[in-house]
Amino acid sequence: MRVVVVVITALLTLGLAAFGVVATQNSGGPASLVARAAHVISPTQATTTAPMSAPEVAPTRIALAPGAQLSDASATTPSAGPATPSTPTVLAQNATPAAIPTGLSAPAPAPAASTAGTPPPAKAAAACNNPDALGLSRVVEIDTTGGPAFGTEHFKQYDFLRDKEVVFTFDDGPWPDNTPMVLKALADNCTKATFFEIGEHATWRPDLSKLVAEAGMTIGNHTWSHKDLAKKPYASDIEQAKQEIEMGVSAVHMAVGGPVAPFFRFPDLQMPPDLMAYLGTRNIAIFSTDIDTFDFKIRKPEDVIKSAMTKLAKAGKGMLLMHDFQHATAEALPELLRQLKAAGYKVVHMVPKQPVTTLAKYDDMVRAQDKYSSSNNTRPESSVIKTISE
Repeated sequence: MRVVVVVITALLTLGLAAFGVVATQNSGGPASLVARAAHVISPTQATTTAPMSAPEVAPTRIALAPGAQLSDASATTPSAGPATPSTPTVLAQNATPAAIPTGLSAPAPAPAASTAGTPPPAKAAAACNNPDALGLSRVVEIDTTGGPAFGTEHFKQYDFLRDKEVVFTFDDGPWPDNTPMVLKALADNCTKATFFEIGEHATWRPDLSKLVAEAGMTIGNHTWSHKDLAKKPYASDIEQAKQEIEMGVSAVHMAVGGPVAPFFRFPDLQMPPDLMAYLGTRNIAIFSTDIDTFDFKIRKPEDVIKSAMTKLAKAGKGMLLMHDFQHATAEALPELLRQLKAAGYKVVHMVPKQPVTTLAKYDDMVRAQDKYSSSNNTRPESSVIKTISE
């Protein structure tokens, strides 16, 4: 009997012990907690989880209402970091900016429409091999609807430059030797400018106009033959004045062989009101200047530099009027760019929202200027001329 009691007691003890082990496992004991914690912080899971991307920042778009100052509008726009050439600031006459709540991404762009005949979008600046280059601070896109006018020497409404910002503009080209020198200086400094070309000059050397376009510069117009449109016969004959303007537009467009900007500068900055109104109907923007360097009166490069730097120091910023027609200017430009960099100036580049449209009537007038044009010369040069031995 005693043996039976001992056996029963032993069996009960073993059963209770087994029950305790099972209960501990089912209740999530220490071993279970460690296993689950290890799973949460598993390096495998951490490295395969996609990181959260930062929200995109929509490009700043600035709309100008009549009477508004761009500098005031931009001052109230929160900055999303340094401006880049690939994100142009838009100067729009008739646009309303679309507000995007902070922290949200901009909506995905719609499928691109046909861009035939439109200027290419502003591209990000290529890597610059010159660590001392002046560079390019920002790009502004000009909406030329209605023919807005720029340049504080005559027009105060659209003063879009910030302190220490400079816009380079060059008149009267293209011209042999000088224009390539100017392009080289700009390229060496990884910066850009706007060229107001004379139509007749462009027909003489269309290869130079093409070089300006290929360098990524903006090309506008400076009439057909640089006539003062405020004097006779143009002052009393608006049709003749229109012809001087429109033949210039057509000639530069033909020379470039592609889109050019609807940007216009009057010779000698003489701007008859009736012609300004006409340019408005053509949606061509008018450019005066902020700072006239008077480089066309200067023969020494060092004096060109002194003129530009002295006037900039006084104004603090400005659109510079210079001439790639002038050899002293071409010689002065590398040192001028170096001094601007040392003084903390930054360059702004202007591009058009849409290209200029030429008028067939004036296209034909330009073609008629070529006394040696021939219907025999219609094939491309590559199909007519081939190097067969060197």
